[in-house]
Amino acid sequence: MSSYLHGKPSAARLPLAVMALVGLVVTGCASWRAAAPARLPAALEAGPVEDPRTIDLSQFGAPPTIASNQVGRGDVLEVSIAAGLDREGASTITVRVGEDGTAVLPEIGRLPLAGLSVTEAESRIGATSIQRGLFRQPQVTVTVKQRQVNRVTVLGAVKRPGTYELARDLSYLPQAITAAQGLSDDADTKIEVRRPAGPTRLASGDVAQAEGFSVQQAGNVVSLPERQEELVCLNLADVPRQTDQRVYLDDGSVVSVLSRRPEPVQVMGLVTRPGLYPFPIQHELRVLGAISQAGGASSKVATKAIVRRRGPDGRLTTIGIDLERAKGDPAEDVRLAPGDLVSVEHTPATILWELINTVRVGLSASVPLLDIF
Repeated sequence: MSSYLHGKPSAARLPLAVMALVGLVVTGCASWRAAAPARLPAALEAGPVEDPRTIDLSQFGAPPTIASNQVGRGDVLEVSIAAGLDREGASTITVRVGEDGTAVLPEIGRLPLAGLSVTEAESRIGATSIQRGLFRQPQVTVTVKQRQVNRVTVLGAVKRPGTYELARDLSYLPQAITAAQGLSDDADTKIEVRRPAGPTRLASGDVAQAEGFSVQQAGNVVSLPERQEELVCLNLADVPRQTDQRVYLDDGSVVSVLSRRPEPVQVMGLVTRPGLYPFPIQHELRVLGAISQAGGASSKVATKAIVRRRGPDGRLTTIGIDLERAKGDPAEDVRLAPGDLVSVEHTPATILWELINTVRVGLSASVPLLDIF
């Protein structure tokens, strides 16, 4: 009978096991060490999740003076001038606005028209005709017959990648993204723009050249002479909102919207379903949310968790979380970063709880043996 009892917990041995485990709880579990969330260095704090779709892209667009009904450089205009209200005798001519923003009209001469609205262009032509004694009360009609366009390719995390024609004076980043039907759900805040090197900018101050390297307000612009192009790197979340950040897209420019592929979060320890869980790309994730994804804590008395995070220097930092406090204090419920590890840890209470359950199972298993005697 003793050999039979050797491999199973007997009633006599259970008290000794209880005493040993209680001693382990008292002496060995007081060494729980981790940094408190309130004392976490700023460099190790997880930033908020930016949804690029909510960012106002108009700051990267055309200057306030440019509108969709404006006359642009390279546009082809049809100009009709009648001597009076009777338009049957009107003369109609077709002119192209030059790169300098002017158009040459027969007898009237050279007029600056680029940047004017159609109505303003009509007024200027009519006023100049009167000043030069050509007409007394001319009726002028200006129609944009053909827009000078830039062909811009939009790739990556947009709803409809492709090549689009943008009006030359409205060839800016928001117009390109709008033409591609907006950003997709997995779009990152990082955008790369490749455009022909050394173009003539339509907006003054867009790019300042210096020894082959230029810095644009909206981001870094690096000249790539071997490819005859410039690479503009933008982060929509980092650009100050109060300054001018126009990004002009020359003919042949390529806009690449990067996709977000964050590292998953690992949840382990005293949870129901340990494993790797995708990091959300449209909202933030905190410790309690990650534990909930893993089915919640597997121990009814679990109160401690740790977050292991790799800092900018590559070193791991352990952050201690009090789960009870986290339920009522968002500062304790730490915001997670991609690649974090969340572990619900053993404490004296959890070990004692498991010990009690072990003793209970052991006693119930030993009852049939005790009945033999």
